[in-house]
Amino acid sequence: MPSVSLSVDWHGGLRFRNSDGSPAIELDSSAPGITSPPQALAYAVMVCMAMDVVHILEKSRADLRAFSVAFEGERAEEHPRRFMSMTLDFRITGNAEPHVVERAIELSRAKYCSVWNTIREDVELKTSYSIHP
Repeated sequence: MPSVSLSVDWHGGLRFRNSDGSPAIELDSSAPGITSPPQALAYAVMVCMAMDVVHILEKSRADLRAFSVAFEGERAEEHPRRFMSMTLDFRITGNAEPHVVERAIELSRAKYCSVWNTIREDVELKTSYSIHP
């Protein structure tokens, strides 16, 4: 079974950085300009699904010139302040058929995105997309 091994080192306050030998990352609970753990999770969901969608669109021979994803998340008011819902808006520039984009998003959500499929089943995931020439 594939495994993942990472480590971080404490750098005072609530700041952590990757240890030597681990991929670069810096996380802090409250420092402006440094990613918080919930933001890191949001990035992970966004990029995991974006990679799947781009891969599927490229395999379908879509003409992609630009691609971006925007995230909006709603978190619980009380601790553990987990995500209650996530919304991803995929923005595609190029020539892609809407039905292919919809299928790519659904395949990522249901089958391929390991990050999304690790999250609790009661977290709502909403998606939208736009295609611009």
